[in-house]
Amino acid sequence: MTLPERAPSADAAALLEAARGGQRRALARVMSMVERGGADARRLGMLTFAASGHAHTVGITGAPGAGKSTLNSALVSVARERAERVAVLAVDPSSPFSGGAILGDRVRMTDHTFDEGVYIRSMATRGHLGGLTLATPLAVRVLDALGWPWVVVETVGVGQVETEIAGAADTTVVVVNPGWGDSVQANKAGLMEIADIFVVNKADRPGTPETCRDIRQMLDLSAPGDWDPPILTSVGTTGEGAAELWAAVCAHRTHATATGELAAQRAARVEAELDDIVRASISQRVATLSGSPLAQQLRERLARRELDPYAAAEMLLAETC
Repeated sequence: MTLPERAPSADAAALLEAARGGQRRALARVMSMVERGGADARRLGMLTFAASGHAHTVGITGAPGAGKSTLNSALVSVARERAERVAVLAVDPSSPFSGGAILGDRVRMTDHTFDEGVYIRSMATRGHLGGLTLATPLAVRVLDALGWPWVVVETVGVGQVETEIAGAADTTVVVVNPGWGDSVQANKAGLMEIADIFVVNKADRPGTPETCRDIRQMLDLSAPGDWDPPILTSVGTTGEGAAELWAAVCAHRTHATATGELAAQRAARVEAELDDIVRASISQRVATLSGSPLAQQLRERLARRELDPYAAAEMLLAETC
């Protein structure tokens, strides 16, 4: 039996309006609603959907220890030098005690704490293995609707399964280190397919030219596309290469807009979200029915071999419609 869901807060719309007016405390409360999910999150989704679709989302991913947060901080500094407002969603591991974000990424971005043109929010994965929190797409939409022109999503970095960011970002930046691995490992990680831009960070270490060469070789072997991912080098701790990365992100946005790729990608993203919502809704209904008299009858008939599992599944699913 499932518990009844809490009704949406009456002040969701008021908080959203206050956040739109620049009140940081209201924005923090709105983002907390997004992370909690439920009726409040759905209400926020309804209120912000029509006003979204304008922000450019940049995904930054790579293995743990690649220096994503430090590079991200340098990238935000470059954006601010160009008077661009940037929101950052730093997806952190969940605390095993509280379930909240450990805040490792946010600690590395303290240079922007008092900058009104930068908003930083740490979000906990809560055990989700795709490198993102399940609330990330809605969080991006809310920030988009509130007028943030750039939203940077930094994944937690979970080895070979952080490729989920490609479906959530307009531009995907893959960060690696010198000696990251040979071309076989690069291809195995699945990163060759999702990267719009490669950055070899910590380029002051030995092995940088070899790593750039390996990535280029794998790109040359892959199917050519309209966009040839640039391979950049950077030293996040000094900011070296951050300006070039910002220029590459802007160039990719211009290219994707001109070719229609950006519009197609965003349309596909909304379609995928619809499919996810439908599947989740059906799963919830099936879970509710699992304790119903009909489910018990079907299990008894299955045990007596009076019908097969496929027929029982069709009968149970018919009750969800």
